[in-house]
Amino acid sequence: MNNKKRLIIGISGATGAIYGVRMLEILAKIDDIETHLVMSKAGRMTIQVETPFSVKDVEAMADVVHDINNVGASVSSGSFRTEGMVIAPCSMKSMGAIAHSLGADLLVRAADVVLKERKKLVLVVRETPLHLGHLEAMAALTRMGAIIFPPVPAFYHRPKTLDDVINQTVTRILDQFDIDVDLFQRWDDDGMSRHPDAGKTPALAAVKDRPAAKKQR
Repeated sequence: MNNKKRLIIGISGATGAIYGVRMLEILAKIDDIETHLVMSKAGRMTIQVETPFSVKDVEAMADVVHDINNVGASVSSGSFRTEGMVIAPCSMKSMGAIAHSLGADLLVRAADVVLKERKKLVLVVRETPLHLGHLEAMAALTRMGAIIFPPVPAFYHRPKTLDDVINQTVTRILDQFDIDVDLFQRWDDDGMSRHPDAGKTPALAAVKDRPAAKKQR
């Protein structure tokens, strides 16, 4: 019996293929996670354009690779149990097809199955600016239970490299599935101690003095 947690990773044709690739890299090191990879044709192209990896390199990171044309694959059925699915990145084309349940390929069908089974579907949507059609599709998917997760970079952890930015986003995506990979310094109360005015207001001063107070105990 397979006791591993199964997570479906989709990579579609929007820019940002590195998010899906980095996720596979990280999850390959976690023994109790089994990844199922589905890539669109455009996603396979984008990997080669945007990253130093070949499609074969990326496929080797996954536990199971599914052909996007195989709509009879295991992940196309609700009886195949998974934790859910991430599509990173998720193109507007894929998002629109999912919003309208147009399961013409395995990527969209697997996402539709995740929604109907009330599992988590996280869509790392990549487009800007957004027109009304994009926003309405996002609203419709949110009502269906999907999580719209644009890869918006954070800076409170003081990233020094592009990898720092990518790792923060990937960590936050995996948080949605309670998978803690801890690749960056998470925000906490002590983070405010870095504020330039930390010693000038009572609230910030208290935060700044907290580590010293703990050492004296």
